[in-house]
Amino acid sequence: MRPFLILLAAASVFAADTSRLGIRELVKPGEAVEIPKVPNLAAVAYAIDSSASPVFRLSEVAFLGSERKEKLDLYFPSGPVRNDRPAVVFIHGGGFTGGDKAEYRSASVSADLCRAGYVVVSCNYKLGSKSAPGVWPQNISDCRNAVRWVRAHATELGVNPDKVGVAGGSAGGYLALMVGLSDDKSGPGGDSAAKFSAKVSAVIDLYGVVNFSKHGKGDVPGVPASEQNSYLPELQCDAQDPAVLILHGTADTTVDIAQSEDMAKALRAAKTPYEYVVVEGAPHTFDLHPNGKSWKRTGVVEGAEVSSASNKPELTEVTLAFLARTLGK
Repeated sequence: MRPFLILLAAASVFAADTSRLGIRELVKPGEAVEIPKVPNLAAVAYAIDSSASPVFRLSEVAFLGSERKEKLDLYFPSGPVRNDRPAVVFIHGGGFTGGDKAEYRSASVSADLCRAGYVVVSCNYKLGSKSAPGVWPQNISDCRNAVRWVRAHATELGVNPDKVGVAGGSAGGYLALMVGLSDDKSGPGGDSAAKFSAKVSAVIDLYGVVNFSKHGKGDVPGVPASEQNSYLPELQCDAQDPAVLILHGTADTTVDIAQSEDMAKALRAAKTPYEYVVVEGAPHTFDLHPNGKSWKRTGVVEGAEVSSASNKPELTEVTLAFLARTLGK
């Protein structure tokens, strides 16, 4: 296979904020690197300094073509090289008009998943603005293309192309649900001619919007009235869809927790496997270490009712257990 060259652009955004997450840049900004050498480079770096369990990151990787400014960041686990790791595409939030893949929440969740052995791809996507918010379905298409990019470069990344999941927070939670639940060929942002599939095996939704008629101005901006229902995740689920994990806090004043309650009800009615975790006291925009009090989990896994609880707000264990069941390790 012809080597795929990456030219890293400017220095990582928010580097000062994410340095305490144990993230180490594999190469200096502006250097070129061949993807086939990336997992090996991570292993060499780990061998030189294995005193900790760092996460290695390659920033500002092009995946939508040279004419697009949106890029992705790659997170590689430390340790020996493997060619069968599961991967997760993470999608940032920001109300569909802002946010970035390098923001603290995205970097924190990506680092936690990566430290557990997953290759993580944190992507940017086309954003709207208050004056021109109509970016649908391009934003969904961009996120689908991040999944396709992972499959196209699975060998170079050391990833099993059959074990790819998607996750996102807030607006990213909505986009993750749309990628996971709507058809990757005929659904919004789909591509019937794409060489690689954008289907995923797991979806994680952190406090995402699922019904615009109950949020904001009441509809998906720029989408004709006749097509609105196609853009609502709660109307896309069926029994063949991948399992979904929903995380939402009771103190969220940005996206009403009723949105996630409705999504959980829709998944149950459609017989889609799901887990719904309510974090007591947690606000909007949290990572896997929320400022909350406790959590309760309900759902249906492999046809059986599940229920559990914790007197601590920590979400790492329940999230990794979900990924282990759906993607493996």
